[in-house]
Amino acid sequence: MDDPRVLGPDLAATPFTADDIREANPDGRRLLVRTRLGGLVTFHCDSFATGDADGCALTQVVTDASGTPVDEPRTARVTWRELQEHAAFPAAATTIARERIASPLGELECLRYEVRREAGIATFWFAPEHPGMPVRYETADGALVEVVAVD
Repeated sequence: MDDPRVLGPDLAATPFTADDIREANPDGRRLLVRTRLGGLVTFHCDSFATGDADGCALTQVVTDASGTPVDEPRTARVTWRELQEHAAFPAAATTIARERIASPLGELECLRYEVRREAGIATFWFAPEHPGMPVRYETADGALVEVVAVD
């Protein structure tokens, strides 16, 4: 395939290439993420370290609202391609549109991916100025997940 955003036949283009994600997430980058489901609100932090051309060490830890860890961190080596693959959705089940959203990170121009699944529709908002995970997503079960801080 000629387009590095298309990872396979019958897949929609991903919003970012593996190289885009690598360049935007240098060692030390931290993302504070809030999840709301029902009346429960939780936070976790993703952080990047020891990045190279192929991948990095991605650490995830449950935190409080300020980003202070409240649990033991989990670290795994991931490739930039694996991170890109998280946004590889079936083309026939995916609608992509541009949308401006108000988010904890401010007003953002986004690519909105609506993905039809057996359990219902999941919606992902990817901000071109923040290559990597979606800045917001909603699942069919009502979970709302947002990146609330980047440092």
